[in-house]
Amino acid sequence: MQKRKLGNSGLEVSAIGLGCMGLSFGYGPAVQRADGIALIRSAFEAGVTFFDTAECYGPFVNEELVGEAVAPFRDQIVIATKFGFQDGDSKQPVDSRPERIRAVAEASLKRLKTDRIDLFYQHRVDPNVPIEEVAGTVKDLIREGKVKHFGLSEAGAQTIRRAHAVQPVAALQSEYSLWWREPEQSVLPTLEALGIGFVPFSPLGKGFLTGAINAYTAFASNDFRNVVPRFSEENRKANAALVDLLGKIADAKGVTRAQIALAWLLAQKPWIVPIPGTTKLHRLKENVGAAAVALSADDMTAVESALRDIRIVGERYPAHMQQRIDR
Repeated sequence: MQKRKLGNSGLEVSAIGLGCMGLSFGYGPAVQRADGIALIRSAFEAGVTFFDTAECYGPFVNEELVGEAVAPFRDQIVIATKFGFQDGDSKQPVDSRPERIRAVAEASLKRLKTDRIDLFYQHRVDPNVPIEEVAGTVKDLIREGKVKHFGLSEAGAQTIRRAHAVQPVAALQSEYSLWWREPEQSVLPTLEALGIGFVPFSPLGKGFLTGAINAYTAFASNDFRNVVPRFSEENRKANAALVDLLGKIADAKGVTRAQIALAWLLAQKPWIVPIPGTTKLHRLKENVGAAAVALSADDMTAVESALRDIRIVGERYPAHMQQRIDR
């Protein structure tokens, strides 16, 4: 697979990474440990060198899974993990106090079975801790060799600039896809101006853009899409027009909807690296295959033109989660 550099940081990764959260957390029952390890190792064999996890995925068990899975090829890949929640639990308030950041770094290093974190993200901006203090703490960890690069997640343009002035930000991770394009307004121009890479999570709209989900799909009881407004039965029905459009474009190219959605992201900027997640080997192969799908300028114009007539319905998070998004 082709490689990409995340902005000016020099951090080089595969053009498509693997979001590992869903193996342990968020989308229904966790996979069997052996199956999760096998999938991560299959991703590496397919050319993926960028693996994304966080202490709160589980909590904690996803980091342990990733650490065990990548151990045979640790020095050939990039591991990204995150700090930012009280007690490592995303249901708890945000917590980016310096002592908490340091504690998370030490614990994550042990769970990941490694001596350095390649990319350490602040998972959500903490309004109670100045971002300069957060960046300064990670800067110290970088000086100590425990962290290689600093990242932010779901941060707004002003926060990104303030953090970058203290410690260069290698990458921003935020949701971005054909059905969530808000980052185009102010975040993407800021990243381009500062030379920061962009890592879109949920690049397939939490599975919706694959075409595998319709208005009648039933999610597992512990699947967080049950509480996402955009995934209500009514909204799924309304948003089917986007999936239908993707299907027409994909059929004309002889590829899948997911591959078009990922290729569209890759065609936006050379410093964008999406991290689709999956628990299925055939979906992994499909996603990796998107790196070979080239969309021309005419293709991109045609997609843009078709999208103008489609209105996406429903918020992407419930209200209590929306409040954690920095703007």
